[in-house]
Amino acid sequence: MTTINKHHQLKLSEKLGYACGDVASNFYWRVFDVFLFIFYTDVFGLSAAAVGTMMLVTRLIDAFSDPLMGALADRTKTKFGKFRPYLLWGIIPIAAAGVLTFTVPDVSEGNKLLWAYGTYIFMMLAYTFINVPYGALLGVITSDTQQRTTLTSFRFIGAFSGGSLVAYLTPELVEYLGQGNEALGWQYTMAVYGVVAAVLFTFTFFSTKERVSPPAGQKTPVLQDIKDLTQNKPWKVLFVLALIIMMTISLRGSTGTFYFKYYVERPDLIGSFAMAYMIALAIGAASTPLLTKFIDKKRLLMILMAMVTVLSVAFYFVPAQNIALMFILQILIGLALGPKSPLVFSMYADSADYSEWRTGRRATAMIFSAAAFAQKLGGALAGAMIGWSLASLGYVANQAQSGASEHGIVLLMTLVPAIFAAIAVPLIWFYPLSDEKLSKVQNELEQRKSEQSSDDEVMA
Repeated sequence: MTTINKHHQLKLSEKLGYACGDVASNFYWRVFDVFLFIFYTDVFGLSAAAVGTMMLVTRLIDAFSDPLMGALADRTKTKFGKFRPYLLWGIIPIAAAGVLTFTVPDVSEGNKLLWAYGTYIFMMLAYTFINVPYGALLGVITSDTQQRTTLTSFRFIGAFSGGSLVAYLTPELVEYLGQGNEALGWQYTMAVYGVVAAVLFTFTFFSTKERVSPPAGQKTPVLQDIKDLTQNKPWKVLFVLALIIMMTISLRGSTGTFYFKYYVERPDLIGSFAMAYMIALAIGAASTPLLTKFIDKKRLLMILMAMVTVLSVAFYFVPAQNIALMFILQILIGLALGPKSPLVFSMYADSADYSEWRTGRRATAMIFSAAAFAQKLGGALAGAMIGWSLASLGYVANQAQSGASEHGIVLLMTLVPAIFAAIAVPLIWFYPLSDEKLSKVQNELEQRKSEQSSDDEVMA
C-alpha cells in the first residue's frame, strides 16, 4: 500500500479542486432529486405511477453497471492514475444525456414512455461512468481518516453549494430560456449545465493527485472483489444505511416541489425553499471536521438521524399558511443532514482500508460503486413510493388536488421520511469501525508497507 505521510496536509487548492467535482455532479443529481419527478408528470406528460415504476425498474441496470464500473476503474492504469481520467472521458456522455433526458419528443404517448426509459437509462449510465471514479478518488488522495473527513466535507460543501444554485436558478432559467415554452426551457437549461459541469470536472482532474494504491503485484478477479464486499461488515452496514438515509432525503426533496405547488399553493417559493435547505446542508457539511474531533463518527450519525426524525415529525403539524415555520424546520433538518454525507463517504473510504487489512487486497472503486448504487437505489425506491402513492390517491397533474392526494403529499414530505430516519438510528449501531479500531487497522497497514519496503531493499 503506497500512501502519503500521515502528517502531510493536503493543500487548499486540492481540497477545492476535489469539491468542484461534486459541484459539477450536482448540476445533474440535484435536478433529478428536486425536479425530475415533477418534470415527468407536469411537463413531459407521464402518469405518476408510470414515473414511479420507471425509476425503480431502471435501477435494476445500476445493480450491474455500478459494480462493473467499479471493477473497470480499479483495473484502469494510465499515467494520470486509475480514477482521474474518467473525469475527462465522461464529460461528453453526461452532458449529452442531460439534454436528451429533458427533451420532450413530439411522438405518441407510448413512444414518449420509451423515450423516457431510454434517455433516463442513458443518463444513469453516464452518471455512473463519471461519478463512481470520482467517488473512489476520495479513497486514494489520502489515507488519513481525519483528512478524509475534511476532504469529504469540502466535497459536500461543494455539492450542497452547487445544489443551492441549481435549486434556486433552475426554475428561473427554465422560464427565461424557454420564453413561454417550458419543455424547450428545460432542454436549454440542461445544455447550460453541461457546459459548466465540463469546466468543473476538468478543474478537478488537474488539481488532484492519486497517492494510495493497491499492494504491489495485486491480481484480483472481479468475483473475488465482490466476495470481499460480502465479507466486509462495515461496508454491508454502510450500504443499507446509505440506502435508508437516501430514501429519507429523496422523499423530502422530490415531494417538496409538489408540497409547495399543491398544498401551500406557492410554487414561486419552490426555488427559495430548496435553496435554503441546500445552504443549511452546506453549513452542516462544513461543521463535520469540527464535530468529529469531539464525537465519534458512529455516535454523531446516530444523534443527527434522531434529530431528523423529530424535526420531520414536527413538520407534519405545520399549517399551510405558516411558511416561516416551514423554512425554519427545513433549515434545521438541513443542518442535521449536512454532516451525513461527509461522515458516510469517509466511512466508505475507511471500509476500503478495513478490506485491505482483512484480505490483503484493495478495491477502492468497487467499494464506492456500491455506495453510488445504494444512493441511486434509495432515490429510486423513494421515487417509486411517491409515484405509486400519488397515483393511488388520485393525483392529477396541474390541477387542484383532492383531499386524499393533498394529504398524501404532506405525509410523503413529513411522517414517511421520519420513519426511515428513525430506522437509520439503530442500524448505525451495527457499524463496527470505532475510531480506536480504525486506528489499529491503519497502523498495521502502515507497518506492512514498511516491512514490504524493507524486503524490497534487501532483495535489491
